[in-house]
Amino acid sequence: MWKRPVPLIGDPTSARERADDPRAWAMPTETRDALHDVIDARRDIRRYRPDDVPAELLERVLTAAHHAPSVGHSQPWRFVVVRDPETRERAALLADRERLRQAEGMDPESGSRLLDLQLEGIREAPLGVVVLCDRRTAAAGVLGRASFPDADLWSCACAIQNLWLAARAEGLGVGWVTLFQPADLAHLLDLPYGVETLGWLCLGWPDERPPAPGLERAGWSRRAPLSDVVLAERWPSDGPAAPVSRLRAPVPEVVVGVRDHADALLTPPGSLGVLDRALDRVLSLGPAPAGGTLLLVGADHLVIAHGVSAYDAAVTHEVLTAAVAGEAIGVTTARSAGLDVVVVDAGVAVPVPGALDSRPLDPRGDLVTSDALTAADGAGLVAHGRRLGEGDGLLVLGEVGVGNTTVAAALAAALLGLSAAETVGLGAGSDSDMVARKVSVVQRALDRLDRSADIGEPEPLRLQDPLRLLAARGGGEIAVLTGAVLGAVAAGRAVVLDGLATSVAALLAVRLEPGVSSHLIAGQRSRERAHALVLAELGLEPLLDLRLRAGEGVGGSLAAGMVLTALRARATTGRTA
Repeated sequence: MWKRPVPLIGDPTSARERADDPRAWAMPTETRDALHDVIDARRDIRRYRPDDVPAELLERVLTAAHHAPSVGHSQPWRFVVVRDPETRERAALLADRERLRQAEGMDPESGSRLLDLQLEGIREAPLGVVVLCDRRTAAAGVLGRASFPDADLWSCACAIQNLWLAARAEGLGVGWVTLFQPADLAHLLDLPYGVETLGWLCLGWPDERPPAPGLERAGWSRRAPLSDVVLAERWPSDGPAAPVSRLRAPVPEVVVGVRDHADALLTPPGSLGVLDRALDRVLSLGPAPAGGTLLLVGADHLVIAHGVSAYDAAVTHEVLTAAVAGEAIGVTTARSAGLDVVVVDAGVAVPVPGALDSRPLDPRGDLVTSDALTAADGAGLVAHGRRLGEGDGLLVLGEVGVGNTTVAAALAAALLGLSAAETVGLGAGSDSDMVARKVSVVQRALDRLDRSADIGEPEPLRLQDPLRLLAARGGGEIAVLTGAVLGAVAAGRAVVLDGLATSVAALLAVRLEPGVSSHLIAGQRSRERAHALVLAELGLEPLLDLRLRAGEGVGGSLAAGMVLTALRARATTGRTA
């Protein structure tokens, strides 16, 4: 019998050897058990420590992902490692918006329960890894994709699983975030056509050690028995029921992903609901503030000449003068909440004695036939607002201005790419005829700016320069408030928003500086049609929903008082060992 030639490359075993011991390829028992331990211990992590991930450890984890099975050995995966805080903040804002959109699509109870869940840790994790599938090669050109064109996506999912298990073995946490519109995430990363994203992986050292999957612990769903998902030979006539929709009636019992400081409180996790999230946001910026300031800014608007307000322009001067005297409802509410007050005249027709002067220097327009502010005035008012936003404690935004709901609706339409009819609301004291006039005025303002574009085709509204939009469709108080938000964020302050005009100012600030979003708190949601849309764009859930129409920072002051009270309560509540 001749000696069998043994290849020096490839499989050295013979058919006889493989037949004699078909189990010989098994890993040692301890290796096999360790693998199953890692699989069983894999978790979707939401909370992270800020500590960096060493480069060599990141390379090991990505190497594991790169060793995933791929259709036709095409290796279609690509990994974008994101460290830049600004990019992570932009991504977190996209996820906040999508979370609110999904909650809006549920019944109220289910939506509220969804909002109680922490579903991502984009801001906290030191690294983001965006997994992409490069699909630019035609399916027919890749072995195995001609019959299953989506097999490249399956390959990338396998890469994610490899990365996840390797990270778990190293003690790292991974959270797979798909709270994005794919096109938005693609735009954020400048992806070319044909490269698709499978979502964002948060990667870092976990700040939680979940004993079971988070959504299972939260009562969102249970792992089905293996017998429910394994079928013999073919699909039976009385096969398994369709998967239960978990988005309609979740009944979570334990809030997932509570913050560090809440873990030790002698109170159930998430006991303050939406307020807890606001407290976390404030405390993440530094020591708990003991107080704050209402910045109340007033201005008149020439657009009222088009019949868009139920009040005479003199009301702005009257209310702001009462504010200086300490008798306007915004001021009395702020002082009752323990806030200081700064009153600013940003363009009232008749100057207001005692108010800080931040008045435009140039002639102003009516939005419809000319820009509300010159570019120089817009920039100057924003710069002054930055200085006013500096300081410490909470900054609460308030405004006074007859006609400014029309101005705010025009800005919201421009920023969100919507029509006038989608953003114009009643305003204070309006009737249906006045609403129709407001819609017409706002649409004419939108059309005028589109026609004034310097290039052949108007740039999409949402992509236009925020300062250009502010000058064209804004007003003195919105410009000052926009600057105040930027100044407050630079000083490390949390900013509490009030109604539509203040929220539009915050959105302008976010468009200028995306990092602003992590400092914002929605004090309330007003009755203005566009307000909910702007808050959704900011990814914010309001603390109050009282259908207020007062303006003047009333809702923001009420919310700020609640935040300050809750911060003091947290500081004095008993803690567990």
